[in-house]
Amino acid sequence: MDHTIALMREGVKERIVLPKVVMERIPAQIAKQIVSDPESSGFFKPFRNFPDAISGADRTRLASEARDAVEHSVVPAFQRLQRFFTEEYLPACFDQVGIWQVPRGEEMYAFFVRKYTTTKLTPEEIHAIGLREVARINAEMLRVMEQTGFKGSRAEFFHYLRTDPKFYYKTPDELLMAYRATAKRIDPNLVKVFRLLPRLPYGVEPIPEAVAPDTTAAFYRTPAADGTRAGMFMVNLYKPEARPKWEMLALALHESVPGHHLQIALGMEQKDLPDFRRYGYVDAFGEGWGLYAESLGEDMGLYDDPYSKFGELTYDMWRAVRLVVDTGMHQMHWSRQKAIDYFMENAPKTELDVTNEIDRYIAWPGQALAYKIGQLKIQELRERASRELGPRFDVREFHEVVLRNGAVPLDILERQVDEWIASKKQSG
Repeated sequence: MDHTIALMREGVKERIVLPKVVMERIPAQIAKQIVSDPESSGFFKPFRNFPDAISGADRTRLASEARDAVEHSVVPAFQRLQRFFTEEYLPACFDQVGIWQVPRGEEMYAFFVRKYTTTKLTPEEIHAIGLREVARINAEMLRVMEQTGFKGSRAEFFHYLRTDPKFYYKTPDELLMAYRATAKRIDPNLVKVFRLLPRLPYGVEPIPEAVAPDTTAAFYRTPAADGTRAGMFMVNLYKPEARPKWEMLALALHESVPGHHLQIALGMEQKDLPDFRRYGYVDAFGEGWGLYAESLGEDMGLYDDPYSKFGELTYDMWRAVRLVVDTGMHQMHWSRQKAIDYFMENAPKTELDVTNEIDRYIAWPGQALAYKIGQLKIQELRERASRELGPRFDVREFHEVVLRNGAVPLDILERQVDEWIASKKQSG
């Protein structure tokens, strides 16, 4: 903790800090770690249950040492961090948002754009792609909105989706059970679009309550490399009244199968690859695949009502909006409120989700660009393969080609798919 404080103090000196609006979330998070009873600390949790092999005497000794460590080392360290953070760091943070404020910020953003997209696209080019995608998806949204029979404007439809109680579960338990049922509905349909499936299983579990309020709607936790822990689709049950039913299918497709779990577990099981390829992660590939996987609900016949289809379009729009607002804030000096307003105008996601998302982009420049840029490349390659191979194109074989080498930069992926297309042509 003292090491972290020293690094943050150096950040203040060099003016490499984060915007105040996202850092204002932190004191409450630190405060949760400052407990009066050591046994109520998360750091004590491993000492509540011991394996049978550990004797009673050792259990008593270890628990006592843990209590002492939490009381005299852990809690005081968090208290020091709290004082430093509120008295020194937070006042030094930027009042505006955008990485352009740090020294050589424009160069730094250009680097992050290259890192997270694995392309040579400039922030301006990505902004333009985002605007085009937003316009395209908007037109598709209007078409699906008409299928629901709703009479009114798009803004009124968004309000209806955000506020009508029929679109929400009443309790966290109901929401969790519905997520698990959604995952089970997807599983048997995978064979329609995949020849090869991972052996490693996955589960659906809630995000811990302590972090859920400041966390996105869901995320994926990878399995253990030795196969002793399954992959996990982690879902946010905080405020179920802000977690609409119509987004659940697209979210499950992205985070579990055929999204992150299928892609990551398959990569880990490719034992002919070196470890850095089996376990490494390339954002443009992994997140591009996750977003592409949402569209496979169409191939698998899962979007069987217009609301779940609208949920998929909402998630596609969400990633298109990212291209606009991330480059907007970090390259074009947009304000946080302008980014929130643009998001709310173009997608029916709830304000809680939108605010958490915008704050994430503020704190993590460039990463949000990976999803849509990766998805567009995979879609482009699928269309190319289908066009060039005609009736010999098999989407299941295409997916195998995309996934069999683990996560790779997009230019490498394009080369691999082009080589497969050429070999299919030669063999036939």
